[in-house]
Amino acid sequence: MIDTPEPLVDRLDAEASCTLLSTFPPEFRFGTATAAYQIEGAVKEGGRGESIWDRYAHTPGLIFHGDTGDIACDHYHRWEADFDLMAELGIKHYRFSLSWARLQPSGRGPLNPVAVEFYRAQLQGLLDRGIAPLVTLYHWDLPQVLEDEGGWPNRNTAYLFEQYARLAAEAFADLAHEWVTINEPWCISILGYGKGEHAPGRHCMADAAAAAHHVCLAHGLAVAAMRQVAPHIRLGVTNVITDVVPASNDPADIAAAGRLDASSNKLFLDPFYTGAYGDDVLAVYPELSQHIQPGDLDIIACDTDFVGINHYHRMIASNDPSNPKGWIERHAEPATTSFGWSVLPESLEAILGRVSREYTTLPIFITESGASYHDYVDPDGMVVDTERVAYLRGYFDAAARALASGVNLQGYYVWSTFDNEEWAMGYEKRFGLIYVDYRTQTRIPKLSAHWFSREIAAHADLSTK
Repeated sequence: MIDTPEPLVDRLDAEASCTLLSTFPPEFRFGTATAAYQIEGAVKEGGRGESIWDRYAHTPGLIFHGDTGDIACDHYHRWEADFDLMAELGIKHYRFSLSWARLQPSGRGPLNPVAVEFYRAQLQGLLDRGIAPLVTLYHWDLPQVLEDEGGWPNRNTAYLFEQYARLAAEAFADLAHEWVTINEPWCISILGYGKGEHAPGRHCMADAAAAAHHVCLAHGLAVAAMRQVAPHIRLGVTNVITDVVPASNDPADIAAAGRLDASSNKLFLDPFYTGAYGDDVLAVYPELSQHIQPGDLDIIACDTDFVGINHYHRMIASNDPSNPKGWIERHAEPATTSFGWSVLPESLEAILGRVSREYTTLPIFITESGASYHDYVDPDGMVVDTERVAYLRGYFDAAARALASGVNLQGYYVWSTFDNEEWAMGYEKRFGLIYVDYRTQTRIPKLSAHWFSREIAAHADLSTK
């Protein structure tokens, strides 16, 4: 385990007793997570093609301060040192994504051999350091050429994704035994095609509805293809689940919360785990119906091995007849992160219980949960992020309560391993346990990283007793 710098020792002792995670069973996983575009950089190296995020980031006015992922954390060149640092911190589980644009620059055809070598080296590097990989096949970096052909609103993209999934399983399944097919379909479709807040930046809810269905279809097709190639692997999909509550007990506010929940949560939970879009979902997105072809819902509701859940905040819904959607939403308080998102551990407990109670008894992994703060390097060269330590303590407690209540929760991956390019917010938001000085590419483990290191060491001791 990495030595804690002397100036942090007293602060760390005040923050942690090294007993919190020992309340979880020995087999419970604690890890961290990243995504390719946010950390890799090297966007024009190794045969990588342009992705929708490259195009979006280089369009003036769309990214905070005009930031891009061109360099990011330069992980493409620094991954060995990064993995060494993770191993020194005692991290044993790591979720990361492959870049579709790097592996298949044209979105079709054979995989780029340079990229295959790169990711095989990374996978072997993790295994050599005793770090178990959880691989995300798609974390938003659609090859731009496929967007030029219609993107996710084009049904053919789902079939091309199926081909990509099959080739990825052939290339990596001997080293990677657990996979997330797609990360956060809601962000891909609604933020990317409906609200224009993410790449590719379209503002068309009809396109968003088409994209939503085709992303679901792509997941189902990918699972079938990957199982044909590598029947031993475990597969799941990750949804971001928001804790939606009404502003009051007024029936109109309760109905508004139901519509928001259908829009943000049930849009994907329903087809993945019940094999149908609920009437409330179709009421919010009537355009969905025209894209559903015979057999689609059976493909989408395929058997998977686990459930991935990302969770960040609670939203309060109020009725608003003047709004075309019929509701308005606001962040719950306390909204103390630098994003203005709520910090309410009970929200995590609530959504875990809901998914377990209403949708599935499959094993659940929290594949992302974390908070951004205004982190900085102090005069001692340390990053003392006491807010993040408090956040993690509270949310780990909530996970423990959910587990005790009967939720089949088996792992928690903290977002994020490193500070990184935070999509449309560029480098302004910092989620990492490890601070990154983007000018020098220096890595500094924050107080939260040392706290997490102590806690996972205490938890690891359970397996030896």
